[in-house]
Amino acid sequence: MLLKKNLAIAIAAVLAGGAAFPANAAGAKSSVKSVEFVGMDAPDTAEKRASAYTGAKVKITYKNGSSSLQDLTYNVLFYNTDTVGGVMAGALYDVNGAVLHDVNGNPVVSEAPDANSLIRIPAAGKDKLFLVTHFEYDWLDSAGKDQYGKQPMTMSLTNIEQDQSNGRLTALALKNIDMSAIDGLWIPCAGSLSPWNTHLGSEEYEPDARCQVEGSCASGTLGLDSMNAYLAGTKAANAYNYGIVPEVVVRKSGEAQVVGHRALGRISRELVQVLPDERTAIQGDDGTYNVLTMFIADKKRDLSAGTLYAAKWNQTSADNGGEADLAWVRLGHSSDAALDTLVTSGVTFADIFETAPVAKLADGTYEAPPAGFKQIIAGHNKGLVENLKLKPGMETAAAFLETRRYAAYLGATTEFEKFEGVTANARDKRVYLAITRMSSGMEDRPADPANHIRLAKSLAGAVYQMDLGVKQSDTDGGRIDSKFVGTHMKALVLGQDIPKDAVGNTAAVDKIANPDNLKYSEKMRTLFIGEDSSTLHINNFLWAYNVDTGKLARLLSLPAGAESTGLQAVDAIGSYAYVMSNYQHPGDFPSNIDPVLKAQLEPLIDKTKAAVGYLGGMPAFK
Repeated sequence: MLLKKNLAIAIAAVLAGGAAFPANAAGAKSSVKSVEFVGMDAPDTAEKRASAYTGAKVKITYKNGSSSLQDLTYNVLFYNTDTVGGVMAGALYDVNGAVLHDVNGNPVVSEAPDANSLIRIPAAGKDKLFLVTHFEYDWLDSAGKDQYGKQPMTMSLTNIEQDQSNGRLTALALKNIDMSAIDGLWIPCAGSLSPWNTHLGSEEYEPDARCQVEGSCASGTLGLDSMNAYLAGTKAANAYNYGIVPEVVVRKSGEAQVVGHRALGRISRELVQVLPDERTAIQGDDGTYNVLTMFIADKKRDLSAGTLYAAKWNQTSADNGGEADLAWVRLGHSSDAALDTLVTSGVTFADIFETAPVAKLADGTYEAPPAGFKQIIAGHNKGLVENLKLKPGMETAAAFLETRRYAAYLGATTEFEKFEGVTANARDKRVYLAITRMSSGMEDRPADPANHIRLAKSLAGAVYQMDLGVKQSDTDGGRIDSKFVGTHMKALVLGQDIPKDAVGNTAAVDKIANPDNLKYSEKMRTLFIGEDSSTLHINNFLWAYNVDTGKLARLLSLPAGAESTGLQAVDAIGSYAYVMSNYQHPGDFPSNIDPVLKAQLEPLIDKTKAAVGYLGGMPAFK
């Protein structure tokens, strides 16, 4: 409780000094009429395929009728292996702040930088810039063994300096952000900058609390060894402490404070996107058979208490990626404080649900559940069919600790596949959502316990558009206290599956494939789309999609096997604009890559090096 009180005080102090950055002051005038990105060709040589580079341009048209065409530049702030101000950027730590070591005695260094929040803190004389960066997982140890999910993770805080003569950003000092207040950090993925200038993080692929009480995990479900390693014997890790929202407030002094929000539910959260009312948030849930959730805070700029909803997809069309009206199932209302008390009391999955065996029949359907039970299907590692019965008085525990299961239990849709990035378009009252692929639960599967989404399979995926409305009610007829409620959802930008080409691409190279990171710029009227294509594109790309013209432009090509991460659209710092953009795990080649090309690329790519960087070359958009 004291930590959360201190966080509120710290946020208030930050707000007293100025608004979140980029600043989009109401009524501010700009000489820019429109922005158009001019895309680059896909890489066509081994050298290009092994590099992070841009050949794109930006055309700026001004209100006086003039225009300019400027080259974009890709700039690396630092690599994960760099030492910045005496600290290795991607190093991982335990609860005591000690660097972790692998089987060879070498420091454990993550190759997976993900979310960025570039934060401006107003200060006397000159504003201060800080960058919060997630490191998602450790890919390979120094023995070359895959470490996914086997290490506790970190966020870093970097002091950034801007050269006001040319806009170049420089990393001056870096430090690990202490995660002991939330018992360590579990696989943080994407993140967002809140309207009140704090970083909102994530923890995806949350541990299965049913496994914890039953003594074994379903195939592919992660255990808690990584968090026990972080806690270093101080306590045992509890599954219910992970899959929450870490919020980071940065003070003028450069100190960072972290609090974990349980009130937004426990899911495989890609990120939380707060909408313009500063109360409503839409959340992505990454994995298989997952859920779309909406949280409405009781108070502005305070995520510690509120009401949680889950969407039901009422399909109206299966064409072109599908279309649906959305209904919202109320899961419950609670607060961080109440849920803290519940978890520290020792509540377990077995206290929340009674279970019964599930029998699959010869025709692929499932035997009906026993009387009093409901049969559900939910993820996140695979579609898990369960027979569940809620125990008396456990509605709140189910809603906020077993969010996806309870959503399915109440009839919401838990069929979304790899539901990742979320970003908001305030002017048009729309939200954009990344669905990496339409498969598994999003296909027409009549044998499943629920079959709300019925689409043609598309491994290339799509970005969807969700319209926002007012005066909406939940499925029980209760009023939803928000002016930003999702009403309708349809595919907007689609990828295209193709037969494998000469180098191994199985999705059209001039269209998106496996969209993941999303960020929207209000001033540029542009949706930025970063790819996480594990098999479809040999090189992942960063794209710009103009929401007015529908034009798609390739902005950045990343080393083969690397994922595009860390997206943030920064409309203005001084006289310059930026698109923050990282890449992770270069050289993690798709299985279908042409063997000859792979042999050419392997000596050109350092698998240990991943970059935290940005696209520059743009003037401020004010």
